[in-house]
Amino acid sequence: MTTMTEASVREFKMPDVGEGLTEAEILKWYVQPGDTVTDGQVVCEVETAKAAVELPIPYEGVVRDLHFPEGTTVDVGTAIISVDVGGGSAAPAPAAEQPAAEQPAAAAPAEEPKAAGSGRQPVLVGYGVATSSTRRRPRKGPEVPVQQASTAIQTELNGHAPTAPAPAPAAAQAAPAGPDRPLAKPPVRKLAKDLGVDLTTVVPTGPDGIITREDVHAAVAAAVPAAPEPSVASAPAAAPASYDTARETRIPVKGVRKATAAAMVGSAFTAPHVTEFVTVDVTRTMKLVEELKADKEFAGLRVNPLLLIAKALLVAIRRNPDVNASWDEAAQEIVVKHYVNLGIAAATPRGLIVPNIKDAHAKTLPQLAESLGELVSTARDGKTSPAAMQGGTVTITNVGVFGVDTGTPILNPGESAILAVGAIKPQPWVHKGKVKPRQVTTLALSFDHRLVDGELGSKVLADVAAILEQPKRLITWA
Repeated sequence: MTTMTEASVREFKMPDVGEGLTEAEILKWYVQPGDTVTDGQVVCEVETAKAAVELPIPYEGVVRDLHFPEGTTVDVGTAIISVDVGGGSAAPAPAAEQPAAEQPAAAAPAEEPKAAGSGRQPVLVGYGVATSSTRRRPRKGPEVPVQQASTAIQTELNGHAPTAPAPAPAAAQAAPAGPDRPLAKPPVRKLAKDLGVDLTTVVPTGPDGIITREDVHAAVAAAVPAAPEPSVASAPAAAPASYDTARETRIPVKGVRKATAAAMVGSAFTAPHVTEFVTVDVTRTMKLVEELKADKEFAGLRVNPLLLIAKALLVAIRRNPDVNASWDEAAQEIVVKHYVNLGIAAATPRGLIVPNIKDAHAKTLPQLAESLGELVSTARDGKTSPAAMQGGTVTITNVGVFGVDTGTPILNPGESAILAVGAIKPQPWVHKGKVKPRQVTTLALSFDHRLVDGELGSKVLADVAAILEQPKRLITWA
């Protein structure tokens, strides 16, 4: 995404790096003013709410200016670097000219196709030709400033309030009050109804005058302190802002952790969770793991209990296909998926992410082992792409690696179930009428009770346990 500022200076804007994200943090600059860049050269690394991505620049020239330092969160569509493409020896533009260059935003899209006339468009790492970064859909209703619109969209996508709300949006958003019925999505209408808020009294901050969840909560917050105002005034409002820096550390919530927090809150308070547990003897499964490690078909592949647990869950889903579904709130429909994108929760230095194996149901055991190995190594290297974390249907979280027995996992948003696997350890167990030490673990299955009733959830969990107890069922049931 580029704009022309002078005859020979072009600005590269923060592109949409996928999945409709509206902001990204600049992690590292690989160039400095005065450096020469070539077409396709990576100039910086940015972190979105889902992954870290390197950005190549789509033309060559000399770097004129870096508009933001490292560590700055920038909205999509904001210019981040200026490059002199007219020969590379032009003097830096005066500071006063930069705002003027950004001012004619409406003219920028008209000049974009001319720059792309050569037939080549900028390509983002992992996303192909970024055609969406140079064209925007025309907005309905009054125009909204780019930064304000980006902030509002982020609110809707991530389910939390924007970090830097645009000042005084009331006057700008009061105009689209033409329709008698306020603009709001069904979940927002339900929230307003539950909280007793009249949507006609709420000032919208979303794009095109759409009322967001934050607007509803703001209306509630504005109404609550109205009565006891004297007591609020007497309370020391500034007290929470002060803290002992020697005894406390404050860490900004951003990037993957910010997205994870918003997703977990949204899931916990949207989908009614039910969790069931079962303790199972997995001694035979552990023996099979050791046999597979020596099998030439698995040479060079990662073979561990998680591989067989994943296969067991896939077989259980095949036997109980209705568990593999999602809830469409807007259409009031249950969407049954005829494919399984198996998510694997992974702890990384940037936070918890859940990449998924596409079409895991169609993979053989060696193929599944290869996909698991690639997923884990990519996550550890911090190279998981946003596309790899989208479209999951069910998830496995292996909390046993931390030595705990099990947990009550929260659903990944948009998914129907998540299986938690506890630590596998020797325990006394009744086997063939005698108490013997056996390898035992506890499984926990959380599911969305709107989609999965107790009987279906119990059948899925029982099938997984039965396969892990008798791995030969992988053959007889598959």
